[in-house]
Amino acid sequence: MKFFQENEKKLEKWPDSEIETFLHYLCVEGGLAGNTIMSYRRDLRRFAHFAELNGLTLPDQINPQTAVDFVKWLSQPVEEDHTRLSEATIARHVVSLRMFMRYQKLMGKVKTDLCDLMESPRIWQRVPRVLSKQQAAELVSAVNPVDQLFLRDKALLELLYATGMRASEAASLNLSDVNFKMGYLRCIGKGDKERIIPVHKYAIDVLHDYVTKQRLDLTEKTHSRKLFVSKNGKELSRIEVWRIVKKAALKAGLPGKVTPHTLRHCFGTHLLQGGADLRSVQEMLGHADLSTTQIYTHVNHEHLRSIHKKYHPMG
Repeated sequence: MKFFQENEKKLEKWPDSEIETFLHYLCVEGGLAGNTIMSYRRDLRRFAHFAELNGLTLPDQINPQTAVDFVKWLSQPVEEDHTRLSEATIARHVVSLRMFMRYQKLMGKVKTDLCDLMESPRIWQRVPRVLSKQQAAELVSAVNPVDQLFLRDKALLELLYATGMRASEAASLNLSDVNFKMGYLRCIGKGDKERIIPVHKYAIDVLHDYVTKQRLDLTEKTHSRKLFVSKNGKELSRIEVWRIVKKAALKAGLPGKVTPHTLRHCFGTHLLQGGADLRSVQEMLGHADLSTTQIYTHVNHEHLRSIHKKYHPMG
């Protein structure tokens, strides 16, 4: 949101020290990922700005009505650019505030955490966009063979679809994380949680071609340990992973917005369609909660509905 981005620097007043202490606790004790910590920081600084506008002294003046008013404030379109935060983003702000107040109680700075009584706004669970198996195959095959980094981009796309990794996870892979002989890789996900993901033979072969025929030349001067590197031999960024996927999607002529997370959704959905059990898919995707993985069963339900409509005489 343009307004919030422009005012981010204004939110660094008191109780910034309280917020940073809480974030340090989440990082050290909770082991939360860097992106998650950044989200908490943005949410709480917005709340600090809201509290300052309303003359509140944090944290001892925060109560359920404060949280309700905060949600209303976030829900209103901003006059400067007429933007509005999504329901999911607003719900995340409430979670951030509740976690902050829970920490304040733990530290003895408030006697009663009244915000814990407040429920998060109910949001519709969105069914993720998933490509068909044919579309996914067209996407990972859309890299132009004449491109300078054809082998790297081809290997990256194949690995994203073969493992369901997030863009940041793929970018942070080291060469030593891949076991070419056994056909699996070691992935470090959110909260530095490690998981082992099997990789099918074709993706391993494509990856092996990249490592032996191109990566050696790219890393000759940098000696980078990263699996995927830029043309200068440096670590590939998450943004560059997004760019590679977007470029391939455009070349494949796929409609709509296609991102690395689209391939992650395809991985989970296509496994379930093929008969994989939910627990195995959860483990391979690195979901902490099974309910997160269950959204892919909703995609399957949509597929069943289309079959029913097409073939049932009263469909």
